[in-house]
Amino acid sequence: MQRTSFKHMECPAARALECVGEWWSILILRDAFHGLSRFDEFQASLGIAPNILTRRLKQLTQNGLIERRPYNQRPPRYEYHLTTKGRDFFPVLAAMLAWGNRHLTPEGISVQLADRRSGQVLEPVLVDRVTGVPITPENVTLQPGPAASA
Repeated sequence: MQRTSFKHMECPAARALECVGEWWSILILRDAFHGLSRFDEFQASLGIAPNILTRRLKQLTQNGLIERRPYNQRPPRYEYHLTTKGRDFFPVLAAMLAWGNRHLTPEGISVQLADRRSGQVLEPVLVDRVTGVPITPENVTLQPGPAASA
């Protein structure tokens, strides 16, 4: 069965899923934020089959979330580093971690966000950049943007 492509949909959420919606891709990005950059590091961390990891890294590279940089000539070996577009995915991952901790950890929290300097545990909240007001289903609505079709 062929997967439906979302890349031509107007909805930015659908396009985002097209770009990073496959779960291995999100876990690769998580590990890249944690400092991993080499194929063998991703494979060891995730327990992912090499062929699947190769496809996911290629997709993330083609979609501009990571870039491939050589670190060894013979044999040719590459590192994978987050691009600006990839780094901009971090708030999405932080929100997923917070949501998972809130709703999917009956055994207790195993991963949490913390300030690098103080170690203080952080809980992300999505807020409007201008007003600082938290964005919730109760105070926002979706509306057509300037490029929306009729």
